[in-house]
Amino acid sequence: MNDQQAGELIKRWQKRNIRAVYCRGRKEAVENILQEIPLSAAIGLSGSLTLSELKLVEKLKERGNKIYDQNQPGLSREESLALRKQGSLADYYLVSPNAISENGELVFFSAYGNRTAGVAYADKLIVVSGTNKIAADLAQAVKRARELATPLNCKRLGWQTPCLDDGICREEACRFPEYKRMCCQVLIIEAEIIPERIKVFLVDEELGF
Repeated sequence: MNDQQAGELIKRWQKRNIRAVYCRGRKEAVENILQEIPLSAAIGLSGSLTLSELKLVEKLKERGNKIYDQNQPGLSREESLALRKQGSLADYYLVSPNAISENGELVFFSAYGNRTAGVAYADKLIVVSGTNKIAADLAQAVKRARELATPLNCKRLGWQTPCLDDGICREEACRFPEYKRMCCQVLIIEAEIIPERIKVFLVDEELGF
């Protein structure tokens, strides 16, 4: 993605009441995000390979932010679910989308609902994405989420789903108890009513799925 393309996408987000910053690399992205989040903020987060690749959670912990980290070792299922719920109502919520349309829609899939809850209702939402997640339009963005991001995440986490081997979404067959379905909730952000609530950091690198 070149500067002109990034600038056009940022203008589309502005029309949707979403702020955005174009970062040319992961180092620049991390620096900008750390500047955006106050030291006093409590932070919730969704499971995200992008956040892991940026080592963002570790950096926030190191500097003293309170993190509702449902992925820390040694947690029981109940403790992890409780942290997900607390995190969805934190001061800031960190997330990476499954896909972005060139027109500016943000697509999020969720299994447990904490992800869609945090995206929809956290006081401040920080969205971090590599340019590899951009699709031509909303239909292609949803297709990307279903047929690329979901199978790869299922494989990463060891979830058995119909799409696991070939990436083909078989929504009509993906039912319990035969399968542990990952895309239980779908949230598409078309715009934001509250000024300054959502900020997107678009990174000119391949990050996550």
